[in-house]
Amino acid sequence: MKISIITATYNSFPYILDTIACVKGQKNVDIEYIVVDGVSKDQTVRAIQGCANISKYISEPDNGIYDALNKGIKLVTGDVIGFVHSDDLLASTSILSEISACFENENIDGVYGDLVYIEKENTSKVIRYWKSQNFKRKLLDRGWMPAHPTLFLRKEVYNKHGLFDLSFDISADYDFMLRILKDSKLNFVYLPKVITKMRVGGKSNRNLKNVIKKSKEDYRAIKNNRIGFAPYVLFMKNISKISQFLKK
Repeated sequence: MKISIITATYNSFPYILDTIACVKGQKNVDIEYIVVDGVSKDQTVRAIQGCANISKYISEPDNGIYDALNKGIKLVTGDVIGFVHSDDLLASTSILSEISACFENENIDGVYGDLVYIEKENTSKVIRYWKSQNFKRKLLDRGWMPAHPTLFLRKEVYNKHGLFDLSFDISADYDFMLRILKDSKLNFVYLPKVITKMRVGGKSNRNLKNVIKKSKEDYRAIKNNRIGFAPYVLFMKNISKISQFLKK
């Protein structure tokens, strides 16, 4: 079982150093590590080039993070695909091994878990805890979704459902998850532990303008995928985030 990890970068220095270190530090697992850079202007490229354990690396102009991730997916030779974004961390040195063990069950197509938002500089301080739950398709109608950075999928899932839709600037991950999670022929399992630590300051919640834009894109994704009553689904998706600030 080989797990392909994709990291998309653009002006990610110095946090990219922590990301690379946490991937390289994984134990007892076969990893293919792919880094896709958007022609960074800072020291990101130099940092990447200085790391011997990166399997594949490209640096070229792209149309945003989802375009970069699509490029990475096309380069994958592993059995399972996961993402570690350029300012994120894996929660432990054994987490990829534990995810790999879940995929020993050939009937499992995807694995997801919990995510914590952490301070940018003090990575031990948790700001928000995104605790997930066991998968049931009816939860999609209530606005539920797993945290995308924690989602690991067999390569065959991408072969079947395609890549991220670049018509979405912020919500392509949500659209993609709805696309696959509603597929009754796919099986998903919840690994009840923190998989990913995400530094605060992501694009979707960077400012009010982006929050509004994300809501509009989420609504379009819900409608396109015919998930429940779209206004209710979007309302429940947003309201459910409140509890994440209460779990630490």
